[in-house]
Amino acid sequence: MPADIDPTDIDQIARHLNAGAIIPYLGPGLLALCADAAVPATPVALAELLTARISVPHKIRKRLTQAAQFIENFKHRKSVVNLLNEAFAATPSPSPLHLALAASGAGLWVDTWYDDTFAAALAQARPRGGWAQVQGLSQAEHFGTWFGAYGPHGEPLPDVPAAGALLYKPIGGHAPAANYLVSDSDYVEVLTEIDIQTPIPPAVQAWRGGRGFLFLGCRFDDQLTRSFARQIMKRSSGAHWAVLPDAPTRMEARFLEEQGIARIAMPLPAFADALVAALRPALAA
Repeated sequence: MPADIDPTDIDQIARHLNAGAIIPYLGPGLLALCADAAVPATPVALAELLTARISVPHKIRKRLTQAAQFIENFKHRKSVVNLLNEAFAATPSPSPLHLALAASGAGLWVDTWYDDTFAAALAQARPRGGWAQVQGLSQAEHFGTWFGAYGPHGEPLPDVPAAGALLYKPIGGHAPAANYLVSDSDYVEVLTEIDIQTPIPPAVQAWRGGRGFLFLGCRFDDQLTRSFARQIMKRSSGAHWAVLPDAPTRMEARFLEEQGIARIAMPLPAFADALVAALRPALAA
């Protein structure tokens, strides 16, 4: 596994971000930085919220994809979507790190949770627009179409823009169209095709070439998160980092080594403060 990065290299990460050479890859753990994160911030928390509303077998109450599949099978797909819409109806106020990343020179951000926080950060940091988002689509609702594109005000776009900044939400998101990959069947459909990159928008595939990734608020202790990260990183290059203060599990350590990701063993709030401070001079220029 690559050696833990020295915190003094945060200045280097900031320079790469502002040069567009690093792609921020955001996980649900980033919500811990928000002052009012009144939305589920882990798959377990979301599973518990769903199963508090609709009973499922006890053994899957904390397993998000299985619980969602049970509700979809025995209630309706609309029941799952309605519950997720309620869970993510509030938009947490973006943290200083969200806003700094949104205003940085990054041209692509990957957001792997359903909340609207980073889209709100982009709207604040880039009030004139110039960005779009693309979300993964469930085959249960959009058979044969793998992703949908939306403008900065939520307006549907006929295709993913070839130019401009892009927010990529591979498992969907609450706004603007309630697109969610959440059940077992949703993931089976995507994982069947993801090795050949079909579900990943060509604009994302093109942008990642020659660039590194910075993983924030992510854990890789689940096969799904590793599979998505591995395929989204495919054919990227350069240095990769992951802020991971807790000791990695055996499978996480193997994944970090396999993908050449350097671990930053700092608490996320401390790293966020340092990166925001390093980015601030360029953002003020």
